[in-house]
Amino acid sequence: MPEDTESRRRWMGILARASHGAIQARLGAAPALPPHTRLRGPETGLVMVRGRAGGDGAAFNLSEMTVTRCAVTLHGGNVGHAYVAGRDRQQAELAAALDGALQDATLRPALMATVIEPLAAAEAEAVAREARKAAATRVQFFTMANMR
Repeated sequence: MPEDTESRRRWMGILARASHGAIQARLGAAPALPPHTRLRGPETGLVMVRGRAGGDGAAFNLSEMTVTRCAVTLHGGNVGHAYVAGRDRQQAELAAALDGALQDATLRPALMATVIEPLAAAEAEAVAREARKAAATRVQFFTMANMR
């Protein structure tokens, strides 16, 4: 069960960070999602973002963040949940439906291959691209000190 928890945590994170359009584009090649019924939401609200001074100091309230949540039940009985940053109600409902469908062992392999893994690869590429952009602006202070 713990490995199922880790797998679910991973796919829920990927779905929360992906845009509605990116998820929808990947669903074109995926098997059809089972019908679902809304249990809660999608509802938009605020959550408090907490921070720590220096990474290990006392916690403090940094700011508030808009979050949309949704819970659905699939006709097979699985319950899917999603929390996404922002106000995209469609993304929250779609992510919740996918969470419920991914809990079904028969649907999981196809959905992982056509939706989750491509979204994870796109996210990793975006992170790598940002890291390359940041590295290009890095200042070599040792070099500057020797230039004087």
